Amino acid sequence: MKDLTDGSIAKNILQMALPIAAGMFFQTLYFLIDLYFVAGLGDAALAGVGAAGNVMFIVFALTQVLGVGTVTLISHAAGRKDRTDATVVFNQSLVLSASCALVTLVLGYALSPLYMHALGSDRPMVLAGIRYLQWFLPSLALQFALVVMGSALRGTGIVQPTMIVQVVTVVLNAVLAPVLIAGWGTHYPMGVAGAGLASSLSVGVGVVLLAIYFHRLEKYVAFDSGAWRPQLATWSRLLRVGLPAGGEFALMFIYMAVIYWIIRRFGPDAQAGFGVGTRIMQSMFLPAMAVAFAAAPIVGQNYAAGKFLRVRETFTLAVTIGTCIMVALTLFCQWGAAWVIHAFAVQPAALAVGTQYLKVISWNFVATGLVFTCSAVFQGLGNTVPAVLSSASRLATFIVPSLWFASSSHFQLVQLWYVSVASITLQAALSLWLVRREFRRRLPVAVAT
Repeated sequence: MKDLTDGSIAKNILQMALPIAAGMFFQTLYFLIDLYFVAGLGDAALAGVGAAGNVMFIVFALTQVLGVGTVTLISHAAGRKDRTDATVVFNQSLVLSASCALVTLVLGYALSPLYMHALGSDRPMVLAGIRYLQWFLPSLALQFALVVMGSALRGTGIVQPTMIVQVVTVVLNAVLAPVLIAGWGTHYPMGVAGAGLASSLSVGVGVVLLAIYFHRLEKYVAFDSGAWRPQLATWSRLLRVGLPAGGEFALMFIYMAVIYWIIRRFGPDAQAGFGVGTRIMQSMFLPAMAVAFAAAPIVGQNYAAGKFLRVRETFTLAVTIGTCIMVALTLFCQWGAAWVIHAFAVQPAALAVGTQYLKVISWNFVATGLVFTCSAVFQGLGNTVPAVLSSASRLATFIVPSLWFASSSHFQLVQLWYVSVASITLQAALSLWLVRREFRRRLPVAVAT
């Protein structure tokens, strides 16, 4: 375990954020590698995989329930120097992760055709999305164990093992993708199914490697079969913190589904361009997300240890670092959007949509970074309800005007992107106000200004 209640806060943030960012970058390469090879199969396949990939937000919502709950409770236990409680939380999270994985597989295979028919603009796109999901769902189910183990380590201030495992799995995925998708060496191209299978095999290897690490090397929290009997009190603690955080990703799923539904009238080219743009945007967010991910356990340990001034300082530094990163990325997108999109979308229509999307949506990067950091503070304080309220506000301010614009015969996609920018800006303002309110409520008046 690493004690985050002493020493330079800036140093702690950077020491944790750098390997987290590296690990998240390599994890995102899963999707970019698949996207690159799938792009060669045509716009229908590209759009189908993009729409199917939106299911990740539902699974990420569930993994966040366990991941955020695990990080928060273990960081609080570490701040109190209570190793026994940390071990119980970790093992109960593993029990819940196994149950969630089973539910994901059952519901995923049952509902994936219905989901794709609802969002698909034509039959080839729908079939591509269904076939991709059939092979991709095991990787989503395995994410639960991967997230719980990584979150347990992050709660104790350890991030390097998770990063190393992510690098290994991405390298494996990079090797498998051309073999399974395009049939390199085997002369048996599986197409979109190969993209899903490559990810599932890679994540499976990652779960095994992290399990070996916990079994042989981890000392602070460890597997304990005696702690696997369900403990409803611990489940309640995990879910009380995790459910609102999971709600953030569930709302994101709805947000993305609404966009796909609105733009389907423009055909698979538009959906393909949007899908590529969102994947690239998400990969660009990784450095700022890494800073937020690092801030959460630092806030958690210091809050549990009663070091409230360090909590506020952590927030200020994380906002500053995250904002600098997002400003740089915004400037890059203003001149390099077309170049980045062109690597994944060569059809003129898809390229135009993706480029326009990335240029416009980049104006909300700073606001998005603020939202990330505020959510991290809520996690560290052990109250994630404000985060889901913030996300719900974004959904409300986006859907109503978007549907209104879409009902017009003169509707253009760029209107949708500008509404998104406005909604996230309003969300960031609300998040900052909610953080200030939490500081007033939870920190002593003498230090909560």
